[in-house]
Amino acid sequence: MTEQEILCDIGFIGLGVMGKNIALNLADNGYKIACFDLDHHKVDELVQADVEERGEQLPRVIPCQSYTQLLSKLKAPHLIILSIPAGKAVDDVCLKLVDAGIKADDIIVDTGNSLWTDTIEREKRYKGKFIFFTTAVSGGEVGARFGPSLMPSGDPYAWARIEPVWHAISAKVDPRNGTALERTHHSQPLPVGEPCATYIGPAGSGHYVKMVHNGIEYADMQMICEAYHIMRESLAMSPQEIAAIFRQWNKGVLNSYLMEISCEVLEQFDDETGKPLVDVILDKAGQKGTGLWTAVSALQIGAPATTIAQSVFARSLSTLKHARVRAAKLLAGPVIKSVDESEKTQCIAQLHDALYCSKIVAYAQGFQLIKLAAREQNWPIDFGAIAKIWRAGCIIRAAFLQKITDAYARDSDLGNLLLDDYFAGEIAKYQSNWRHSIAHATITGIPCGAFSSALAYYDSYRTETLPANLLQGQRDFFGAHTFERVDKPLGKKYHVKWSEEGRPMVEVD
Repeated sequence: MTEQEILCDIGFIGLGVMGKNIALNLADNGYKIACFDLDHHKVDELVQADVEERGEQLPRVIPCQSYTQLLSKLKAPHLIILSIPAGKAVDDVCLKLVDAGIKADDIIVDTGNSLWTDTIEREKRYKGKFIFFTTAVSGGEVGARFGPSLMPSGDPYAWARIEPVWHAISAKVDPRNGTALERTHHSQPLPVGEPCATYIGPAGSGHYVKMVHNGIEYADMQMICEAYHIMRESLAMSPQEIAAIFRQWNKGVLNSYLMEISCEVLEQFDDETGKPLVDVILDKAGQKGTGLWTAVSALQIGAPATTIAQSVFARSLSTLKHARVRAAKLLAGPVIKSVDESEKTQCIAQLHDALYCSKIVAYAQGFQLIKLAAREQNWPIDFGAIAKIWRAGCIIRAAFLQKITDAYARDSDLGNLLLDDYFAGEIAKYQSNWRHSIAHATITGIPCGAFSSALAYYDSYRTETLPANLLQGQRDFFGAHTFERVDKPLGKKYHVKWSEEGRPMVEVD
């Protein structure tokens, strides 16, 4: 056997944007890859990219023309990574690999954005045929190439085999201060630090955590957009002026990847018209479903992830462009008055604090949702570890996440981030500006649904007695739904016979 014919370490199927970059990342870290895609041009593109990067060295990726050939190129037991669209395509590939001769101790790793319940069913379906394992990936194209955040879950034996691989290719964090150790080009040395990859738990848990990550991402993006909108409309600021403010914010507690790229977008001009690019982009936001899945799961579990849900609704509202154009001509709103420089400076400071406080709440909702799902599914989730692997590589990576890591280090069983002394203190410090900023936006008629829902959640969470007592009385009146009493043991149910004279109250078994 020649040196070129040495068997490969990993099989890789699906060479789209994410797959191609993960495969090159694996190659950078010393793994020899056998690659396949139904579109053979994508295989050729990966091989060419490998040639351009390695120069005269031996090839790191080996092209395959079929599933059978791919298996023949791999060391046994086989480790095969899929980077393909979620849904039917995953099962199609799995079944083709079974037909090609995959064995019971071989591992297939799904890295797509699969629905977590599908993952649980697949592990059961393929048991005995091969080991189905999953790893949710966050970081986009650049993260996939130079270090993503990885959320693996499934069979512990499979994790033992893939752990060194994922630790090698994941993003790294400086263990001394929690800052990301970024690599942005293949010629740069591989960073050494804490890997942003940790075993999440049983099948489905990794994809659930990634789903909530994306829900938080929806909220984070929407809140940045609301801050932009208020500055643009109420303070009459240009995209470039707003980018300058965002760059200042990015040096402090609001430091994040999303803030960074928002600056880049706002500073970009359109070559064709010469206008700021943001003014040329149609205001209709798309979505791929993970934010929706998060909101639906929150409703099913009973977790009040209101800011995440509101951010999904904001995207839905944006798609009603034709209706909004008509409504803008028909529906009245307040006249926006100009502000002087001192008022403008004050509004910007208040807006900074509103974004910060709302961000805390959005993350609190996301982690609370994961906690409730983990309890329902009996997943042994390490919340501090989740915060750690989100500090670099992923889309919501931010300096802020180190504080969440610290919070769970203080109390691993923390019920809600808002109950941590640090975060409680931060909101106490900045909530006045948060409230003033939302009031300003409301008075001027600028929608700020994510900010408002975050504040409503915070105020509801800190309220000892909510009007749900009246609501339970209403439900009992029209539907005999019963209620509990504050002066009786929990669990005992009562009903008022509203239609009878004297309206007697009875205890209900």
